[in-house]
Amino acid sequence: MSQESLKRRVESWMTGQMPIIQMHGGRSVVREADPDTGTVTVELGGACAGCGISDLTAQNIKRDMIVEFDDVDEVHVLVPSTGEQGDSTVEGGRGGELQHATEHPNHF
Repeated sequence: MSQESLKRRVESWMTGQMPIIQMHGGRSVVREADPDTGTVTVELGGACAGCGISDLTAQNIKRDMIVEFDDVDEVHVLVPSTGEQGDSTVEGGRGGELQHATEHPNHF
């Protein structure tokens, strides 16, 4: 299976999850979906940055995606350290670059 095909399937799945994320003003984008390694990287943006339940959202995405996709073995969910919104905000499986930091203990 091609990388683009897996990415499209994951983006479609994430779009289906968006009502839950959007209820809290959050957004998402699939940054990587590698069928060779089974690794998917999703980035959360918008109100997810600094949200008290973003770690729970990330855990749910990881768990549910591994259950949903037989060819996905590992899921990384990045939560940006900024709450920046606008042109660079991720949305509905699409978006621009967001800056994120890894020094925070709840950063995935």
